[in-house]
Amino acid sequence: MKTEKKEAPVIFNSISEMHSFLGLPKPLHPLVSLVDFGAIETALRKLPPSYILNFYKISYTRKFQGKMKYGQNYYDFDEGGMIFISPNQLLACLEANSDFKGYTLLLHPDFIRNYPLGKKIQDYGFFLYSVNEALHLSETELQTIVSVFENIEKELTTTIDDISQDVTVSYIEVLLNYSNRFYKRQFITRKAASNDLLEQMETLLTNYFNSKAALMQGLPTVQNLAEQLNVSPSYLSDMLRSLTGQNAQQHIHNKLIEKAKEILSTSNLTVAEVAYQLGFEHPQSFNKIFKSKTNLSPLEFRSSFN
Repeated sequence: MKTEKKEAPVIFNSISEMHSFLGLPKPLHPLVSLVDFGAIETALRKLPPSYILNFYKISYTRKFQGKMKYGQNYYDFDEGGMIFISPNQLLACLEANSDFKGYTLLLHPDFIRNYPLGKKIQDYGFFLYSVNEALHLSETELQTIVSVFENIEKELTTTIDDISQDVTVSYIEVLLNYSNRFYKRQFITRKAASNDLLEQMETLLTNYFNSKAALMQGLPTVQNLAEQLNVSPSYLSDMLRSLTGQNAQQHIHNKLIEKAKEILSTSNLTVAEVAYQLGFEHPQSFNKIFKSKTNLSPLEFRSSFN
């Protein structure tokens, strides 16, 4: 029985290549482009079923109804919002309506390579977010973001001089810093939902360590927890950090130590047996993490109960 071949994604290696594919004019600069959605509603229908960009894409959409696939997951755009896509991510636009507004900034890494932003851009965790994690803006925040887009547009359409690139890069960094601020606000305003997520994660960890899952499958991972909670690992860690000051890996370790103390104080299992039960391949690794968290070795902790 023949299996149907999936169509390979189209790869856009340059911004000029994407403009050409969509039937748009050449970008004013080969390494950076700002596009008004109002000018490309028809062109968007030309996008292939799936595609990969070798450059950054920062978009704000309003009145967009539909979903965009990002990797194996989907962005939810029922209310509109901002998305941040890094190079080499698989994308697909599905069920999009044609009546929406916004901007898309396309940014090739080479444009910022010789600037501090070239390295710093990797620190913005929202480029790794997915699954309903778009940035939703208040009206005031929207005005701020649109004004930055307009400044970028003005700079790109102004006659190029020897500081044009410096100014444009500065505006892009301002855009990212505002976005970072607004994401942190979103964590706070969605605190109830975030607390629910924290509670769900705690339940998952408790069940994992109370069953034989750790013994059979090893230590729980941030990736596995995030998949079960339907969020990305980066978003999960940032959300937890905003609530508790600790990331997802630290929460796993805390739950691990909590369970280790329980077993050490209520059973006669050897330290090695405790380590294996908790998912460690080597007891030495368990000893190391236990001492780093408690300032005691597992044996020293156990002896304190005798």
